[in-house]
Amino acid sequence: MLRRTFLGTAFATLAAPALGQARRPKVATTFTILADMARNVAMDRAEIVSITKPGAEIHNYEPTPSDLVGVRDADLILRNGLNLELWFEQFLRNLGDLPSATLTDGIEPMPISGGSYKGKPNPHAWMALDSAMIYIDNIAAALSKLDPAGEADYRANAAGYKDRIAATIAPLRDQARALPEQRRWLVTSEGAFSYLARDFHLNEMYLWPINADAQGTPQQVRKVVDAIRQHQIPVVFSESTISDRPARQIASETGATYGGLLYVDSLSEADGPVPTYLDLLRVTSETIVAGLSHV
Repeated sequence: MLRRTFLGTAFATLAAPALGQARRPKVATTFTILADMARNVAMDRAEIVSITKPGAEIHNYEPTPSDLVGVRDADLILRNGLNLELWFEQFLRNLGDLPSATLTDGIEPMPISGGSYKGKPNPHAWMALDSAMIYIDNIAAALSKLDPAGEADYRANAAGYKDRIAATIAPLRDQARALPEQRRWLVTSEGAFSYLARDFHLNEMYLWPINADAQGTPQQVRKVVDAIRQHQIPVVFSESTISDRPARQIASETGATYGGLLYVDSLSEADGPVPTYLDLLRVTSETIVAGLSHV
């Protein structure tokens, strides 16, 4: 209760100033992946900041007053939507008239298929190539509305960025689609790869549907173990922001190979393996394709 009161006081003190002539627009994003996308569209025309830090697990994130200090003077908030940032709703309400844009607008959400979140939208739409293009277009539109004088720059930057992503990820997607059908299984801890699996023509299986749900229960493990044996699935993966122990347990029990870490919810620090969104898509896609190709 003390934490809630403290945060409420901090929220109440935050205010968004009007966009002035002496500085670049300041744009806040709810997590690091969106921040990197926005930087590639804005380039030097806007200051981009992320509320969450590299490596954060974003589903049950609890913002602190210090997290929010850096965005109190933002001119625009960019958010994912699809129920991902429920922890951010109180902050947005207290900011009042601060403009915000939901970057999944125009994306048809995939439903979560199990657990207490069954039927709700899967929020991880940024993991598919086609969806990434919509995110980038939505960022360019939001920045252009905030800073109309920069619209041509934002549109040009977005087009170049989309080309770079497509040039890197489309060949990996094609490699996955060309795999023998019996190898096209993506088994992970969290069901965070539904959009990628659909894009790569992979069958998806996971221990739990979302990291905010129950994780690694005996029932979850047994269900996946039985399915791996039934379909003779050769490899399992886990995600960077959670423990790899359940995935390794399943690999050991079934004789499958542990294929390594996949990145989905957060970028790494600058000297880490996935400092940018394009790195995250590339490393995750390469790890999946390598694991399914070489076991």
